[in-house]
Amino acid sequence: MTPRTLKMTAPTHRVQEGGGFWVRRPAAMGSLMSPFLLLDEMGPSMNKPGEAVGAPWHPHRGFETVTYLLEGAMQHEDSEGNKGDLFPGDVQWMTAGRGIIHSEEPHPDFQKTGGTLHGFQIWVNLPSEHKMMNPRYQDIPSSQIPIVEAEGIWARVIAGECLGVNAVIDTVIPITYIHLKIEEGYTHQQSLVSDLNAMIYVFGGEVSIEGKVIRDGQLGILNNGEGVNILATKNAQMLILAGPELNEPIARYGPFVMNTREEIMQAVSDYRNGILTQPVQ
Repeated sequence: MTPRTLKMTAPTHRVQEGGGFWVRRPAAMGSLMSPFLLLDEMGPSMNKPGEAVGAPWHPHRGFETVTYLLEGAMQHEDSEGNKGDLFPGDVQWMTAGRGIIHSEEPHPDFQKTGGTLHGFQIWVNLPSEHKMMNPRYQDIPSSQIPIVEAEGIWARVIAGECLGVNAVIDTVIPITYIHLKIEEGYTHQQSLVSDLNAMIYVFGGEVSIEGKVIRDGQLGILNNGEGVNILATKNAQMLILAGPELNEPIARYGPFVMNTREEIMQAVSDYRNGILTQPVQ
């Protein structure tokens, strides 16, 4: 295996999203890591009863949103009639395609009790041939998401493969999405298809990639290679993300991600005219 090396690290900054909740967001996502448009770490935040906020009804077109919860509870509802509860370890993979309107709110029970909310949302760009595909929604409970363990290693395989275990989620394009925990002093060797862009987001502890360090709250962009050797210099947990270079122009306006300005203007017009979610004739 030709090991990937660390190309660069990017810091995170705090951004307020949705109805007013704070996320930790790597600064480099939009420009450096096709097909990933955004990576938001929600919390961890402690919420008093009635204090938690989410993202009320809003539209999307041209990409996918993937929500993965570690603590707390949320609810999803969309214009296609889908509804789903999100609890720790669960994943909701929503493909907006031609258009969808959805809400992501704290679960009513969580609102009553309060507690810690912690999770992630990533945005995955769709290639031009799939941007106007029919929307779809995958609601996968933690009980169905594979977990694999080895000495000093724990991994939840959301998409792709880890230690010989394959994910159950269907993706439009080849995606690797792994939640990985490594105990201090242990090394995990993760295979990665050589032509995929790959990155590691550390949200606890510290790891070393071929002698270069990624610390808590940093995004590490990896060079090409057939895999990566991840040494935990402290007890660490992270996300490993990989996907193809789409090599297409990106036109982006708020919740719409297309290839041209004209397509963005059409998306805005369709939303204003109430036809964003209608099938293309």
